[in-house]
Amino acid sequence: MMNNSGQKLRLAVLFGGRSGEHEVSLASARSVLSVLDAKKYDIFPIGITHAGKWVHGQTVLDDMSTGKTENLENVTILPDPETPGLYSIHHGSLELFTRLDVVFPVLHGTFGEDGTLQGLLEMADIAYVGGGVLGSSVGMDKGVFKDVMIANGIPVVESIIALRGDIFKDIDLVINKAEEKFDYPIFVKPANLGSSVGISKCTNRSDLGEGLLEAAKFDRRILIERGVNAREIEVSVLGNDHPRASVAGEVLPSRDFYSYESKYLDGTSGLIIPAQIPNSISDQIRSMAIKAFTSIDCAGMARVDFFIDKKNDKIYLNELNSIPGFTSISMYPKLWQATDLPYDQLVDELIELALERKKDRDQTVRNFRSNS
Repeated sequence: MMNNSGQKLRLAVLFGGRSGEHEVSLASARSVLSVLDAKKYDIFPIGITHAGKWVHGQTVLDDMSTGKTENLENVTILPDPETPGLYSIHHGSLELFTRLDVVFPVLHGTFGEDGTLQGLLEMADIAYVGGGVLGSSVGMDKGVFKDVMIANGIPVVESIIALRGDIFKDIDLVINKAEEKFDYPIFVKPANLGSSVGISKCTNRSDLGEGLLEAAKFDRRILIERGVNAREIEVSVLGNDHPRASVAGEVLPSRDFYSYESKYLDGTSGLIIPAQIPNSISDQIRSMAIKAFTSIDCAGMARVDFFIDKKNDKIYLNELNSIPGFTSISMYPKLWQATDLPYDQLVDELIELALERKKDRDQTVRNFRSNS
């Protein structure tokens, strides 16, 4: 791939971040970096530490994994569209390190998947992989996302939102409201986090109290959701204005639910691809995934997760992940591989979609003068 100057595309891969999903991001970035073709791209790996410092260097991924980042180059991206690129920081002064053509954020969770980074890249006028500010922020907040799905006629599991301040002020009142609304089991989740971080399955009042306090560590908005005894089905979506959906896959959790440990640490959960469900249900789920994707103006990629109630086969849309996991055991690339799109080609197409989205944004008129 070449830029407008006939050079290889200058590609920055961003990973790490100020999120509970920091370590997941490192694992995803390692997989993405392993398949990028140096003949097509000038690759600039950029780590963001837990404290929020941006660092660059050829050993950045290994250094980030060990926490030894003091010998890396301090860098940043400025919200200045005149010279879009990566800047090095030396003793408080800035110097252009390299121009950038496209950024591939592999940042899960807050400050990466929630629209904040996307806003910076929009201001800097740099192409980037994945959804924009709106799609990222709506997809990230589980409560707002459910409201949008309901408005679009897509079924979701019943839930309520509690605020961290209310939990700390009177946790018994929050528990009472949840128990009035739902029977056990009840799931508690940070509204703005993924990768099963901070999620608890609660089977009694004591569990619920502990789950609320655990979720409140990670977000100020807490989702309290009716438990469903369900099969877990996932679909990958790829595209911009006219996205397509992969085959459906099923997750077989090794624990009570698809936990962080079973996703990323022990790899014990089973994945069935394609899912053993009737074609009619698969088609319905894939159609719902695309509708959810377009209804929040997502772009590039998303993994859309569903429940199928084991009692009555009712389908519920659970959530949409606008920057899904890219590890070697992640569902998003595995589903595309089963749909005849290998990992390396998937990454290339995502970069092409980022450039396409940027070209579309460039058509927007940024000033207005009345003729009157």
